[in-house]
Amino acid sequence: MPLALVKNAEEKCTDAQLALRVANDDRTALQALMRRHNQRLYRVARSILRNDADAEEVVQETFYKAYRAISRFRGDSALSTWLVRIAVNESNRRLRKINRLSTWLEFSNEAGRDDAAINMITDEFSSSQPEPALSQVQIRNLLETRIDRLPDLFRAVFVLRAVEELSVEETSVCLGIPPATVRSRYFRARKLLRESLQSEVGASIDTAFAFAGDRCDRIVAAVLARLEKTTIHRK
Repeated sequence: MPLALVKNAEEKCTDAQLALRVANDDRTALQALMRRHNQRLYRVARSILRNDADAEEVVQETFYKAYRAISRFRGDSALSTWLVRIAVNESNRRLRKINRLSTWLEFSNEAGRDDAAINMITDEFSSSQPEPALSQVQIRNLLETRIDRLPDLFRAVFVLRAVEELSVEETSVCLGIPPATVRSRYFRARKLLRESLQSEVGASIDTAFAFAGDRCDRIVAAVLARLEKTTIHRK
């Protein structure tokens, strides 16, 4: 069957259908599932960790753990919610580890090098982009920066509700907090952002933490390679 037809067939499958196939070690279904949910999981992890590389690793770990446990998925909630919960738990675990390490390590020199690298990349990118595209990048970067500055309690709630457009109930399940807490934190997050931005960002909100094709491909390839290595070791 041509690749385009295979891809179209996978896109028509429900999450439950893909999960059943993944449980039977169907790697094609696993790829389809990853590409369907990569962006949401990345955004959730990024909202907690505020670091692109760490968020990527969390998404990889989420799918690796989901693959190993998917046969035990009971279907009490949507598969997407189950995956987000794994990503949230993994992000929080990683954050605790980072916080523990930070009490022992001195970051000042590294931070200086990181800032220099970021400036170099930004300058290089800006000089190669046409003006309209640069304007959109600047708006998105401004928004992402302001979201990153939200207090920890509000940031993940805002990303799930505003960027991923999850309902109050879905966000409540994903983060393990009461719906009333979701509402109050989301309200407070929006107020803080309005005060910070001092202007209406409008439709730009859905482009925050954009999930580039290369990043998605990289995560899919990394998870499949890890599973392949595990399979070989078992033989």
